[in-house]
Amino acid sequence: MKQYPIGGHRFARPAALAALAAHNQGHFWEYHAGLYKNYRKMNEQTILMTARDLGLDMERFEKDRKDPATLAALNRDIAEARRAGVRGTPSIFINGRKVGQRSLEVFSSMIEEELGR
Repeated sequence: MKQYPIGGHRFARPAALAALAAHNQGHFWEYHAGLYKNYRKMNEQTILMTARDLGLDMERFEKDRKDPATLAALNRDIAEARRAGVRGTPSIFINGRKVGQRSLEVFSSMIEEELGR
């Protein structure tokens, strides 16, 4: 999983930084799921509420999401995505190959191909 905040969403970058901060406490996936539940109502309050609801250490969460190292990690993800040709989210890759059509059949076929190599 890489972060690639979309340009047209005001809170995409703050949410991506918050998700990385939650990762530092071992709760990336739970935090990620919580944000997506409230995607259409995303704002600073939602970002904080999601962290509180998970019982994250809020002092550490705030420190980590403002840490220059967290921003650097986000910027590395964005640069890597651009080099790979990502233009939006979600973008899915299997062993470095971009998945064009998202269906169980295509996923299964590509995974089987990769396993056969």
